[in-house]
Amino acid sequence: MSRYIAGLISQGEGLTLDFKHSITDSRKIARSLVAFANTAGGTLLIGVKDNGNIAGVNTDEEYYMVEAASQLYCKPEVPFEVVKWEINGKTVLEVKVKPSKRKPHKAPDKTGIYKAYIRVNDENVVASPIQLKIWKAERNRKPINIVFGLAENTLIDYLKSHKTITIDRFSRLGFISTSEAERILVNLTAMGLIEYSNLNNEDHFSLRMAE
Repeated sequence: MSRYIAGLISQGEGLTLDFKHSITDSRKIARSLVAFANTAGGTLLIGVKDNGNIAGVNTDEEYYMVEAASQLYCKPEVPFEVVKWEINGKTVLEVKVKPSKRKPHKAPDKTGIYKAYIRVNDENVVASPIQLKIWKAERNRKPINIVFGLAENTLIDYLKSHKTITIDRFSRLGFISTSEAERILVNLTAMGLIEYSNLNNEDHFSLRMAE
């Protein structure tokens, strides 16, 4: 087995890696493509079972299913690259997706309604309303001078000693309305000063770690 593919398989499924035994529904693959594009990019290994065993695929058929997923069921279309690997007489397709600058990409759910998906651990989940607002703020953002008022300074001081903060907590802490707290948190996230995460269906914000 290729050391490269063996290395990927040994990592197991996660934020940027997904195994597919085969493709039976292009719409389901579309959800994986948009989730990777909307998050940190990633790789689909097609022809690999969930337990890491090589099953192999029909190259042409699987490729056209991925192509259909991208072109027909991803809005906007998600670009991808495919590398074909021959392993012990079986074919595995490595489908690589880069993080997109055109977020959000959407794909149909099981009922056919188009929704934006993101990658959380090894799952594709529907993006929260706050995440959609952050993406919109990122698209519309223009170079500006950041002016910190009392609420913003209170927020940063709080996050220096606490891991995360919710919108409601910030609203109470800063003596501002919930809508104003949300607006500040969304804008600071779009500026890259803080980070957003959705934990147990609750919106959380934390200080962005220095890279």
